[in-house]
Amino acid sequence: MHRRTLLGAPLAGAALALPALRTARAQAAWPNRPVTMLVPFVAGGPSDIVARAIANRMSQTVGQPVVAENRAGANGEVAGRLLARAEPDGHTLMIGSIGVYAINAALRPELGYDPVKDFTPITLAVSMPNVLVVNPDKVPVKTTAELVTWLKANPGKASYSTSGVGSSDQMTTELFKQRTGVDVAHVPYRGGAAAATDLIAGNVQMSFQNLGTVAGHIEGGRLRALMITDSKRHPVLPDVPTAAEAGLDDFVITSWQALMAPAGLPPGLQQRIHAAATEALLHPEVRPRLEQIGMTVVANSPEEYGKFQRAEIERWRKVIQTAGITAD
Repeated sequence: MHRRTLLGAPLAGAALALPALRTARAQAAWPNRPVTMLVPFVAGGPSDIVARAIANRMSQTVGQPVVAENRAGANGEVAGRLLARAEPDGHTLMIGSIGVYAINAALRPELGYDPVKDFTPITLAVSMPNVLVVNPDKVPVKTTAELVTWLKANPGKASYSTSGVGSSDQMTTELFKQRTGVDVAHVPYRGGAAAATDLIAGNVQMSFQNLGTVAGHIEGGRLRALMITDSKRHPVLPDVPTAAEAGLDDFVITSWQALMAPAGLPPGLQQRIHAAATEALLHPEVRPRLEQIGMTVVANSPEEYGKFQRAEIERWRKVIQTAGITAD
Protein backbone atom coordinates (compact mmCIF):
# COMPACT_ATOMS: atom_id res chain seq x y z
CA MET A 1 0.00 0.00 0.00
CA HIS A 2 2.73 2.37 0.99
CA ARG A 3 4.70 1.72 -2.20
CA ARG A 4 1.59 2.02 -4.35
CA THR A 5 0.82 5.38 -2.75
CA LEU A 6 4.31 6.62 -3.35
CA LEU A 7 4.22 5.55 -6.96
CA GLY A 8 0.74 6.99 -7.48
CA ALA A 9 1.47 10.41 -6.05
CA PRO A 10 3.79 11.55 -8.85
CA LEU A 11 1.40 10.16 -11.44
CA ALA A 12 -1.52 12.05 -9.92
CA GLY A 13 0.52 15.22 -9.75
CA ALA A 14 1.48 14.87 -13.39
CA ALA A 15 -2.14 14.38 -14.37
CA LEU A 16 -3.16 17.53 -12.52
CA ALA A 17 -0.36 19.48 -14.18
CA LEU A 18 -1.38 18.49 -17.72
CA PRO A 19 -4.18 21.11 -18.18
CA ALA A 20 -1.89 23.87 -16.98
CA LEU A 21 0.86 22.65 -19.29
CA ARG A 22 -1.51 22.58 -22.25
CA THR A 23 -2.71 26.11 -21.43
CA ALA A 24 0.86 27.37 -21.24
CA ARG A 25 1.70 25.76 -24.57
CA ALA A 26 -1.41 27.23 -26.20
CA GLN A 27 -0.50 30.71 -24.97
CA ALA A 28 3.09 30.33 -26.10
CA ALA A 29 1.92 29.29 -29.55
CA TRP A 30 -0.59 32.12 -30.00
CA PRO A 31 -1.60 32.62 -32.67
CA ASN A 32 -1.10 29.23 -34.31
CA ARG A 33 -3.76 29.88 -36.96
CA PRO A 34 -5.58 32.93 -38.41
CA VAL A 35 -7.30 35.21 -35.88
CA THR A 36 -10.90 36.26 -36.54
CA MET A 37 -11.85 39.79 -35.48
CA LEU A 38 -15.65 39.96 -35.46
CA VAL A 39 -17.34 43.19 -36.55
CA PRO A 40 -20.99 43.46 -35.35
CA PHE A 41 -22.07 45.75 -38.22
CA VAL A 42 -21.86 46.02 -41.99
CA ALA A 43 -18.70 47.18 -43.72
CA GLY A 44 -17.85 50.89 -43.77
CA GLY A 45 -18.99 51.94 -40.29
CA PRO A 46 -16.82 52.90 -37.27
CA SER A 47 -16.51 49.35 -35.91
CA ASP A 48 -15.45 48.10 -39.33
CA ILE A 49 -12.93 50.93 -39.82
CA VAL A 50 -11.29 50.35 -36.43
CA ALA A 51 -11.30 46.56 -36.76
CA ARG A 52 -9.59 46.64 -40.15
CA ALA A 53 -7.03 49.19 -38.99
CA ILE A 54 -6.06 46.97 -36.04
CA ALA A 55 -6.27 43.71 -38.00
CA ASN A 56 -4.08 44.93 -40.87
CA ARG A 57 -1.30 46.01 -38.52
CA MET A 58 -1.57 42.98 -36.21
CA SER A 59 -1.27 40.68 -39.21
CA GLN A 60 2.21 42.10 -39.73
CA THR A 61 3.32 41.58 -36.13
CA VAL A 62 1.77 38.37 -34.75
CA GLY A 63 2.84 35.96 -37.48
CA GLN A 64 -0.67 34.96 -38.61
CA PRO A 65 -3.44 36.68 -40.62
CA VAL A 66 -5.91 38.69 -38.54
CA VAL A 67 -9.15 38.82 -40.51
CA ALA A 68 -12.02 41.25 -39.89
CA GLU A 69 -15.33 39.42 -40.36
CA ASN A 70 -18.62 41.34 -40.54
CA ARG A 71 -21.43 39.56 -38.68
CA ALA A 72 -24.19 42.16 -38.53
CA GLY A 73 -27.56 41.79 -36.85
CA ALA A 74 -29.67 42.93 -33.85
CA ASN A 75 -27.40 45.89 -33.04
CA GLY A 76 -24.44 43.61 -32.42
CA GLU A 77 -26.23 40.76 -30.65
CA VAL A 78 -25.45 38.26 -33.44
CA ALA A 79 -21.71 38.87 -33.19
CA GLY A 80 -21.88 39.16 -29.40
CA ARG A 81 -23.34 35.67 -29.12
CA LEU A 82 -20.61 34.30 -31.38
CA LEU A 83 -17.89 35.84 -29.23
CA ALA A 84 -19.49 34.62 -26.00
CA ARG A 85 -19.50 31.04 -27.32
CA ALA A 86 -15.99 31.12 -28.80
CA GLU A 87 -13.03 29.34 -27.22
CA PRO A 88 -10.96 31.69 -25.01
CA ASP A 89 -7.77 30.92 -26.93
CA GLY A 90 -7.19 34.33 -28.54
CA HIS A 91 -8.27 33.29 -32.02
CA THR A 92 -11.65 35.02 -31.85
CA LEU A 93 -11.86 38.70 -30.89
CA MET A 94 -14.42 41.44 -31.48
CA ILE A 95 -14.36 45.18 -32.04
CA GLY A 96 -17.69 46.55 -30.86
CA SER A 97 -19.39 49.85 -30.17
CA ILE A 98 -20.92 51.53 -27.15
CA GLY A 99 -24.21 49.96 -28.26
CA VAL A 100 -22.82 46.43 -28.24
CA TYR A 101 -20.89 46.69 -24.98
CA ALA A 102 -22.99 49.12 -22.90
CA ILE A 103 -26.38 50.25 -24.25
CA ASN A 104 -27.59 46.76 -25.20
CA ALA A 105 -27.13 45.61 -21.61
CA ALA A 106 -29.25 48.48 -20.36
CA LEU A 107 -31.90 48.27 -23.10
CA ARG A 108 -32.43 44.55 -23.75
CA PRO A 109 -33.43 42.42 -20.71
CA GLU A 110 -33.30 39.25 -22.83
CA LEU A 111 -29.94 40.00 -24.44
CA GLY A 112 -28.20 36.81 -25.58
CA TYR A 113 -24.89 37.72 -23.97
CA ASP A 114 -23.61 39.57 -20.92
CA PRO A 115 -21.05 42.16 -22.08
CA VAL A 116 -19.26 42.02 -18.70
CA LYS A 117 -19.49 38.36 -17.62
CA ASP A 118 -19.18 36.76 -21.07
CA PHE A 119 -16.20 38.78 -22.34
CA THR A 120 -12.60 39.55 -21.37
CA PRO A 121 -11.67 43.24 -21.78
CA ILE A 122 -8.66 44.08 -23.94
CA THR A 123 -8.74 47.84 -24.55
CA LEU A 124 -10.89 50.89 -25.25
CA ALA A 125 -9.69 51.46 -28.80
CA VAL A 126 -11.12 54.83 -29.83
CA SER A 127 -13.73 57.39 -28.86
CA MET A 128 -15.52 59.97 -30.98
CA PRO A 129 -18.37 62.48 -30.74
CA ASN A 130 -21.59 62.27 -32.71
CA VAL A 131 -22.51 64.90 -35.29
CA LEU A 132 -26.00 66.17 -36.09
CA VAL A 133 -26.23 66.00 -39.89
CA VAL A 134 -29.04 66.67 -42.35
CA ASN A 135 -29.57 66.10 -46.06
CA PRO A 136 -28.91 69.59 -47.49
CA ASP A 137 -31.31 69.04 -50.40
CA LYS A 138 -34.21 67.87 -48.23
CA VAL A 139 -33.83 70.02 -45.10
CA PRO A 140 -33.51 73.78 -45.78
CA VAL A 141 -31.67 74.72 -42.57
CA LYS A 142 -28.14 75.71 -41.56
CA THR A 143 -28.34 75.73 -37.75
CA THR A 144 -29.73 73.53 -34.99
CA ALA A 145 -32.25 76.22 -34.02
CA GLU A 146 -33.50 76.37 -37.61
CA LEU A 147 -33.80 72.57 -37.66
CA VAL A 148 -35.95 72.58 -34.52
CA THR A 149 -38.21 75.24 -36.05
CA TRP A 150 -38.47 73.26 -39.31
CA LEU A 151 -39.25 69.99 -37.50
CA LYS A 152 -41.97 71.64 -35.39
CA ALA A 153 -43.50 73.11 -38.54
CA ASN A 154 -43.55 69.60 -40.10
CA PRO A 155 -44.63 67.29 -37.25
CA GLY A 156 -44.58 63.59 -38.10
CA LYS A 157 -43.14 64.19 -41.57
CA ALA A 158 -39.43 63.81 -40.78
CA SER A 159 -37.40 60.73 -39.88
CA TYR A 160 -33.90 60.00 -38.65
CA SER A 161 -31.54 57.13 -39.47
CA THR A 162 -29.39 55.20 -37.00
CA SER A 163 -26.97 52.28 -37.02
CA GLY A 164 -29.55 50.20 -35.15
CA VAL A 165 -31.95 49.99 -32.21
CA GLY A 166 -30.06 50.81 -29.04
CA SER A 167 -27.18 52.52 -30.83
CA SER A 168 -25.58 55.69 -29.50
CA ASP A 169 -27.07 57.61 -32.44
CA GLN A 170 -30.58 56.54 -31.44
CA MET A 171 -29.99 57.41 -27.79
CA THR A 172 -28.57 60.80 -28.78
CA THR A 173 -31.52 61.59 -31.03
CA GLU A 174 -34.08 60.51 -28.45
CA LEU A 175 -32.46 62.83 -25.92
CA PHE A 176 -32.48 65.57 -28.55
CA LYS A 177 -36.22 65.00 -29.08
CA GLN A 178 -36.91 65.23 -25.35
CA ARG A 179 -34.84 68.37 -24.94
CA THR A 180 -36.36 70.19 -27.94
CA GLY A 181 -39.88 68.77 -28.12
CA VAL A 182 -39.63 67.74 -31.78
CA ASP A 183 -41.31 64.75 -33.40
CA VAL A 184 -39.03 62.61 -35.59
CA ALA A 185 -39.55 58.95 -36.55
CA HIS A 186 -36.78 56.39 -36.03
CA VAL A 187 -35.50 54.37 -39.01
CA PRO A 188 -32.83 51.84 -37.87
CA TYR A 189 -30.26 50.33 -40.23
CA ARG A 190 -27.60 47.63 -39.94
CA GLY A 191 -24.69 49.97 -39.29
CA GLY A 192 -23.65 53.61 -39.56
CA ALA A 193 -22.55 53.36 -43.20
CA ALA A 194 -26.02 52.21 -44.28
CA ALA A 195 -27.66 54.90 -42.15
CA ALA A 196 -25.52 57.59 -43.79
CA THR A 197 -26.12 56.22 -47.29
CA ASP A 198 -29.90 56.44 -46.98
CA LEU A 199 -29.62 59.91 -45.47
CA ILE A 200 -27.57 61.04 -48.47
CA ALA A 201 -30.17 59.46 -50.76
CA GLY A 202 -32.87 61.57 -49.09
CA ASN A 203 -34.91 58.67 -47.73
CA VAL A 204 -34.51 60.14 -44.22
CA GLN A 205 -33.89 63.74 -43.27
CA MET A 206 -31.46 63.79 -40.34
CA SER A 207 -29.18 61.72 -38.11
CA PHE A 208 -26.75 61.90 -35.21
CA GLN A 209 -23.86 59.90 -36.66
CA ASN A 210 -20.36 59.13 -35.41
CA LEU A 211 -17.91 61.69 -36.72
CA GLY A 212 -15.81 58.94 -38.27
CA THR A 213 -18.76 57.78 -40.39
CA VAL A 214 -19.79 61.14 -41.85
CA ALA A 215 -16.67 63.34 -41.90
CA GLY A 216 -15.98 62.57 -45.56
CA HIS A 217 -19.61 63.12 -46.56
CA ILE A 218 -19.64 66.48 -44.77
CA GLU A 219 -16.44 67.55 -46.49
CA GLY A 220 -17.86 66.44 -49.85
CA GLY A 221 -21.07 68.46 -49.34
CA ARG A 222 -23.33 65.40 -49.34
CA LEU A 223 -24.35 66.08 -45.73
CA ARG A 224 -24.58 69.31 -43.73
CA ALA A 225 -23.30 69.32 -40.13
CA LEU A 226 -25.21 71.43 -37.59
CA MET A 227 -23.53 70.58 -34.29
CA ILE A 228 -21.13 68.17 -32.59
CA THR A 229 -21.83 66.42 -29.26
CA ASP A 230 -18.50 67.31 -27.66
CA SER A 231 -17.35 69.83 -25.10
CA LYS A 232 -15.15 71.59 -27.64
CA ARG A 233 -14.98 71.96 -31.39
CA HIS A 234 -13.24 69.18 -33.27
CA PRO A 235 -10.19 69.82 -35.50
CA VAL A 236 -11.77 67.74 -38.26
CA LEU A 237 -14.82 70.06 -38.27
CA PRO A 238 -13.55 73.36 -36.81
CA ASP A 239 -16.50 75.39 -38.15
CA VAL A 240 -19.18 73.15 -36.62
CA PRO A 241 -20.45 74.41 -33.22
CA THR A 242 -20.62 72.29 -30.09
CA ALA A 243 -24.00 71.36 -28.64
CA ALA A 244 -23.62 74.08 -26.02
CA GLU A 245 -22.85 76.65 -28.70
CA ALA A 246 -25.91 75.45 -30.58
CA GLY A 247 -28.10 76.02 -27.52
CA LEU A 248 -28.08 72.59 -25.85
CA ASP A 249 -26.25 72.59 -22.52
CA ASP A 250 -25.15 69.31 -20.91
CA PHE A 251 -25.35 67.43 -24.21
CA VAL A 252 -21.85 65.92 -24.41
CA ILE A 253 -22.17 62.37 -25.77
CA THR A 254 -19.17 60.36 -26.92
CA SER A 255 -19.37 57.11 -28.81
CA TRP A 256 -16.59 54.53 -28.60
CA GLN A 257 -15.20 51.27 -29.93
CA ALA A 258 -13.54 48.58 -27.78
CA LEU A 259 -11.76 45.27 -28.29
CA MET A 260 -12.94 42.19 -26.38
CA ALA A 261 -12.19 38.47 -26.19
CA PRO A 262 -14.30 35.61 -24.80
CA ALA A 263 -14.53 35.18 -21.02
CA GLY A 264 -11.91 32.93 -19.49
CA LEU A 265 -8.99 34.23 -21.52
CA PRO A 266 -5.78 33.44 -19.56
CA PRO A 267 -4.15 36.60 -18.14
CA GLY A 268 -0.89 36.00 -19.99
CA LEU A 269 -2.70 35.72 -23.29
CA GLN A 270 -4.79 38.79 -22.47
CA GLN A 271 -1.57 40.74 -22.01
CA ARG A 272 -0.12 39.51 -25.31
CA ILE A 273 -3.26 40.44 -27.26
CA HIS A 274 -3.43 43.82 -25.51
CA ALA A 275 0.18 44.54 -26.44
CA ALA A 276 -0.40 43.62 -30.10
CA ALA A 277 -3.66 45.58 -30.35
CA THR A 278 -2.41 48.76 -28.68
CA GLU A 279 0.79 48.65 -30.73
CA ALA A 280 -1.42 48.58 -33.81
CA LEU A 281 -3.59 51.48 -32.63
CA LEU A 282 -0.61 53.65 -31.70
CA HIS A 283 1.42 52.84 -34.80
CA PRO A 284 2.49 56.01 -36.69
CA GLU A 285 0.72 54.81 -39.83
CA VAL A 286 -2.52 53.81 -38.08
CA ARG A 287 -3.17 56.46 -35.44
CA PRO A 288 -3.07 59.49 -37.80
CA ARG A 289 -5.43 57.71 -40.21
CA LEU A 290 -8.01 57.17 -37.47
CA GLU A 291 -7.62 60.69 -36.07
CA GLN A 292 -8.00 62.17 -39.55
CA ILE A 293 -11.59 60.92 -39.67
CA GLY A 294 -12.42 62.17 -36.18
CA MET A 295 -11.51 59.28 -33.90
CA THR A 296 -9.43 59.77 -30.77
CA VAL A 297 -7.17 56.78 -30.11
CA VAL A 298 -7.35 55.70 -26.45
CA ALA A 299 -5.58 52.28 -26.24
CA ASN A 300 -5.85 52.01 -22.45
CA SER A 301 -5.33 49.01 -20.14
CA PRO A 302 -7.84 46.15 -19.75
CA GLU A 303 -8.50 47.29 -16.17
CA GLU A 304 -9.15 50.89 -17.20
CA TYR A 305 -11.47 49.82 -19.98
CA GLY A 306 -13.36 47.36 -17.76
CA LYS A 307 -14.04 50.07 -15.17
CA PHE A 308 -15.10 52.52 -17.91
CA GLN A 309 -17.43 49.98 -19.52
CA ARG A 310 -19.26 49.23 -16.26
CA ALA A 311 -19.74 52.95 -15.64
CA GLU A 312 -21.14 53.43 -19.16
CA ILE A 313 -23.65 50.61 -18.68
CA GLU A 314 -24.99 52.30 -15.54
CA ARG A 315 -25.04 55.72 -17.20
CA TRP A 316 -27.16 54.53 -20.11
CA ARG A 317 -29.37 52.39 -17.90
CA LYS A 318 -30.44 55.55 -16.06
CA VAL A 319 -31.01 57.44 -19.33
CA ILE A 320 -33.10 54.62 -20.80
CA GLN A 321 -35.20 54.15 -17.67
CA THR A 322 -35.83 57.90 -17.33
CA ALA A 323 -36.78 58.21 -21.00
CA GLY A 324 -38.83 55.02 -21.09
CA ILE A 325 -36.98 53.80 -24.19
CA THR A 326 -37.56 50.18 -25.21
CA ALA A 327 -35.93 47.89 -27.74
CA ASP A 328 -39.15 47.66 -29.77
